[in-house]
Amino acid sequence: MTRVSEASSPSEPETWSGRALPRLEDPAILRGLGTYVADVAARDPDCLHVRFVRSAHASGRIVSITAPHDVTVFTAADLIGVRPIRAVLHRPDFVAVDTPILAHDVVRFVGEPVAFVVAATEAEAEDAADRVDVQIEEWPAVLSAAHAFSAGAPLVHDVEYPGDPNTVVDGRIETEGFSEVFDGADHVVQIQVSSARQSAMPLEARAGHAAYDRATGRSTLHATLQMPHVTRTGIADCLGIAEDDLRVVAPDVGGGFGAKMTLAREDVALVWASRRLRRNIAWIETREENFLAAWHSREQVYDIDGAFTTSGDLVALRGDLICDVGAYCCYPVTWGVEPLMAMAELTGPYKVGHYSVRSRGVATNKCPIAPYRGVSRPMQVLAMERLFDVAASQLGVDRVEIRHRNLVSKFPHKAPSGLVLDHASHQETLSAAAALADVDGFRDRQLKARTEGRYLGLGISCFAERTGYGTPAFAARNRPYGLAKSASPEVITPGYERVVLTMDSSGGVLLRIGASPHGQGLRTTLAQVVCDELGLGPNNVRVIHSDTDATPYGWGSFASRAMVISGGASLIAAQELAERLRSLAAERLGGLPEDIDLADGHAHRRDTGESVGIPVIARDVYHSAHLLPDKGQPALESVGVYDPSGTFANACHIAEVEVDINTGEVAIRRFLVAEDAGRLINPAIVDGQIHGGIAQGIANALYEELVYDERGVLITTSLMDYLPPTVQEMPSVEVAHLETISAASITGAKGVGEGGTIGAPAAIANAISDALAPFGVGVFHLPATPHRVREAIRSGHDLHVIPRPIPSPESEAIR
Repeated sequence: MTRVSEASSPSEPETWSGRALPRLEDPAILRGLGTYVADVAARDPDCLHVRFVRSAHASGRIVSITAPHDVTVFTAADLIGVRPIRAVLHRPDFVAVDTPILAHDVVRFVGEPVAFVVAATEAEAEDAADRVDVQIEEWPAVLSAAHAFSAGAPLVHDVEYPGDPNTVVDGRIETEGFSEVFDGADHVVQIQVSSARQSAMPLEARAGHAAYDRATGRSTLHATLQMPHVTRTGIADCLGIAEDDLRVVAPDVGGGFGAKMTLAREDVALVWASRRLRRNIAWIETREENFLAAWHSREQVYDIDGAFTTSGDLVALRGDLICDVGAYCCYPVTWGVEPLMAMAELTGPYKVGHYSVRSRGVATNKCPIAPYRGVSRPMQVLAMERLFDVAASQLGVDRVEIRHRNLVSKFPHKAPSGLVLDHASHQETLSAAAALADVDGFRDRQLKARTEGRYLGLGISCFAERTGYGTPAFAARNRPYGLAKSASPEVITPGYERVVLTMDSSGGVLLRIGASPHGQGLRTTLAQVVCDELGLGPNNVRVIHSDTDATPYGWGSFASRAMVISGGASLIAAQELAERLRSLAAERLGGLPEDIDLADGHAHRRDTGESVGIPVIARDVYHSAHLLPDKGQPALESVGVYDPSGTFANACHIAEVEVDINTGEVAIRRFLVAEDAGRLINPAIVDGQIHGGIAQGIANALYEELVYDERGVLITTSLMDYLPPTVQEMPSVEVAHLETISAASITGAKGVGEGGTIGAPAAIANAISDALAPFGVGVFHLPATPHRVREAIRSGHDLHVIPRPIPSPESEAIR
């Protein structure tokens, strides 16, 4: 593992931050002692079990739902008074729709829940669900974005659309003078890139266990979640109960990746049923259900036009971005999350003076989308990086040089969308990655391999990863927005984080956080941050999270935010608590608080060498409060709140591949990363995040694809059909770390959770295109499966997706 970073000077005290400590979370999980939702259900032998009955049609009218008398079944007719899920943005181009907990009257995608059964065991529930008869009058379905706003297309929702039919978000930006600059450019490059639907496919599918306390009337939901507090808010709103009547707990979570941050209809139904029957009820999702109904992502098509000078400077960029967002709006971030991110962040780390973009979210009769690791950024980066490679080829400019010419180098940099890029190392990461990959020497290896009938390719991908952004960023998605608009109960603006830090009378520390880790190692990294301030070891800190009864309201973990925002709040709280400890120690040892150092579990007076144990100070506070010299509270507790605008991590990925031209198989021979995530709190955890992200990026590039047939039925519903990469397909990953400290993050850390997934697909697509250059074809659609690669070689045409034919208006009844 290669690291490029400045070492601490000898005079600086050693800190916990920066050490590759083993994760405090791991021993229990590795020994099989973790607690997942299925474990909670297994420990409750008397609980009932639920199985959902789902629509077999993509679009249609529910005619009837019937079941034998010995089957306990609930339908939408039973959920009287239960409000639908409703996620809203205040934008004139935004279309808000209701998501019913169970479909009533109309179904809008295959897998939509129309009923659920309750039985004594999982097996009995599954059998009972099979005995429920659902009659649906099938209607024509909208199965692609192109079909959705074509003439005569059916409407997915019978609502008023401000623009094109089925267009639910329609964002636009155009900078002043764009047309003149674009029309006057020396050279214009036009490309179209697209990506197939994906599933986050967490190892643990969705699951819930709802318990009802007859004594108090309170409910407790254990569920596999990323946002427990927001889930509680959403369920309480739907059921019309006070939030205090519902406790939500996310125990150990077997992968989230964004798909578990969204409020699930099934969780609302589970809590409702538990309260209705006054019993404990569990639901464990099957893998087939997970593929059918547990949120999809990134089915997008971008048309990109870049206006260049003859030397390779990008002077203007135009984009028409279309995101298929499925049948319903995800809560709380809405179905604007993909198109609006793409619009705001398309230019990435590049200098673009003039910009014109239209970005649309289009409803279809398919499973709804939700954020998945990176959200739209893998497609944004694919678009920009393919654009630069094509431009380099057409203009005769070196691929590294054209990027150096266009990467941002002066900070802060204001992008044409208004985003401000803080201090980063775009130029430096490209140089470091190119040196590590020996780009110049690769050409000799490539030519030699071709003489042997082997086709090697090298691909570059540069990107900026927006991380750790709080309410200012989310509020900007509303247009117009402000206090009056934000006061609407339907509008949710995520962002801030709040922590409560407490030291008990023995000197032990409890950190309660609103963030909700699910594999990021947050218990370890936050303990490292806190202990640097308090002079303790990480084992002295216990982090409490993911329990709405025990933690302050927070926004969970998503969008590479937890270390930046929850870490920032933890630092603020630790600094406040440390200041009180220094004041109390100064009273004991003499001198001033600024004369006191906290280290090794003691408070040391710097000039005399005297010290007192931190546990002694803590005991005095709680047990001898009447003697407190500062007349403070008889407790050691502080609160930290942090709500930043965000900071940009950045990286350069380089992939070296070999393409078998006979089979179309792509093998990744090397994968190199130069990453700048600011201050690395725990380098081992950072490397793990990068490696895991790259694995999912490789999946996006080469393997994973959700496929619907001509009737809107998902045909990739098992791991026989949906192909994630295995260890066999994963290359060794070489990482070089650069460190740029930005004032935009008070800890100095930048988020790193999504970068591997963001950069890898474009690097691989460019590498395959480079390998296939002798055949005159390139990759513009992902995944680049062996069949598609082989067909591109044989046909001599670029690898593009073949669009599904749009049915003629005569064949459809317009609803």
